[in-house]
Amino acid sequence: MKFFTDWGFTAESWRGRRGEYWVLMQGLLMVGFVLVPVYGPTLPPALSLGLDAIALGLALFALVLLGKGLVDLGQSLTPLPYPREDGQLIQTGMYSIVRHCLYSGIVLLAIAFTLWQGSLSHLAATLVLFFFFDFKARKEETWLTDKYPDYPAYQQRVKKLLPWIY
Repeated sequence: MKFFTDWGFTAESWRGRRGEYWVLMQGLLMVGFVLVPVYGPTLPPALSLGLDAIALGLALFALVLLGKGLVDLGQSLTPLPYPREDGQLIQTGMYSIVRHCLYSGIVLLAIAFTLWQGSLSHLAATLVLFFFFDFKARKEETWLTDKYPDYPAYQQRVKKLLPWIY
């Protein structure tokens, strides 16, 4: 149980004060993404091969974002959008490229899968994931701004979800 309390879960957690319902919804959306049937047009082999190459590159970049992002967070890691009491504002490593690199990694993996499968149904699911993470990040950033006075300057320097873009 100490593992969960270190992450910010308490006996009162499910009152939603630390974003527990965001985590629950995130899990449901990710399971939903996996369960969405592949639906899309048959693409010419050359286009399909090109999309596969782009998908592979995006997937590798996404895995680096996820892996290095987890390592960079260190003791500040929590599944909740509410920052840990003993956490620190991380602005180095992957967090110097994108503010929410774990969310970015998930979205980029979804885009990679969508391209690899050429699936229009997964494109729609990816858009849902992107907007969900955008809203979740917005809520999280309210809490981060309250906790860390340097956060607004960090927001000005580093993009939110898509490295160098958004």
